[in-house]
Amino acid sequence: MKARLAASAALALGIAIGGSGCAMLTYQATTEKYDPSDGVSADVGALDVRNVLVVSDEGDEGNLVIYVTNTGTDDETLSVQFVDQGDTFEIDVDGGETVSLGTADEEPLLIENLDAEVGGLVSVYLQAGSAEGVEIQVPVLDGRLPEYEDLVP
Repeated sequence: MKARLAASAALALGIAIGGSGCAMLTYQATTEKYDPSDGVSADVGALDVRNVLVVSDEGDEGNLVIYVTNTGTDDETLSVQFVDQGDTFEIDVDGGETVSLGTADEEPLLIENLDAEVGGLVSVYLQAGSAEGVEIQVPVLDGRLPEYEDLVP
């Protein structure tokens, strides 16, 4: 009887460990950072730059869509430079605030000499204060999707 009880307890323990130990050994994809939209993201010092993309009709001029959150308490300025085009923009972000540009509710941030292919990528260099700058590859989209049709310059 004791052997049967010990075997049952060992079996129950094996099932419990086998059923719950999987999460301990398996790769957890939900812990990875990813961009949930069409744009790309980067962190530059205290600035979190999110969902960066360019909306363009023909690729000759575009609207930069960008969200910048200042996670610090000091005011910061984000420098956005289009590497191949030479256009540079300065975006001021107060401490603890978020700035969105190029959206339907905000004025477009126009890149006049874009010279890019719709569906391609453009190189953008981001710099804030003394933090190390970051170069990102930003997608160029057109207005075929309903969420972007009002953003085409």
